[in-house]
Amino acid sequence: MTDSGSDVVYVKDLKKSFNDFVAVDRISFNVKKGEIFGFLGPNGAGKSTTIRMLCGIITPTSGEGWVAGHDILKESEEIKHSIGYMSQKFSLYEDMTPSENIRFYLGIYDISEDDWEERTEWALNMTRLKDVKDRITRDLPTGWRQRLALGCALLHKPEIIFLDEPTSGVDPITRNHFWEFIDHLASEGITIFVTTHYMDEAHNCGRIVIINEGRIVVTGSPEDIIKDIFPNSPGADLNDVFISLMSRSTH
Repeated sequence: MTDSGSDVVYVKDLKKSFNDFVAVDRISFNVKKGEIFGFLGPNGAGKSTTIRMLCGIITPTSGEGWVAGHDILKESEEIKHSIGYMSQKFSLYEDMTPSENIRFYLGIYDISEDDWEERTEWALNMTRLKDVKDRITRDLPTGWRQRLALGCALLHKPEIIFLDEPTSGVDPITRNHFWEFIDHLASEGITIFVTTHYMDEAHNCGRIVIINEGRIVVTGSPEDIIKDIFPNSPGADLNDVFISLMSRSTH
């Protein structure tokens, strides 16, 4: 089990192989309750494979891990009911309205019908979509569809939400608005685990892990990592850190 009761996620020597290809190579880290935790790296680094293991979607090859108190090797179904998950690809039904999508996910999460009205009202208010609840989802702006997807992932009141590159392919203004939304959720005590390859987004995280070629390269707060890698460069940022670390790991 975890070393600390405040750890919502705890993994040790986690590994995932696909035949001879090692996608995730013995990584270890923890995520504390209520924090925004960033999992960064280039495309193909192992981010999505890791998040799929933590969400109970695929089984690790070896190692150990716990998510929301459940063993990722033995309790994948329990994990799925204890977390929220939003993939990088829009996962809702675009030919349905926000209200209909919410109703569908209430059923998916097996939430008591007695609570449907209250949870629907909560989701529409939280996502600020009440005024467009009866519009077809495909007609909504990208940022609004993102909020709807996130709201649906939170309907069953999970203590942690996994966001797998949620802002991939959207414009900077929409990304900024989405992160304001994430900050609001974190302020209410929801733990956020987010994967991204946008370095500017990582400054919204309390702690980050940078992974490359399946292995953790560095971990810590964004500010501490920058100071450690570029102690004599006050103008350095995470983009500089990322380029430096990726160059080192490929040689």
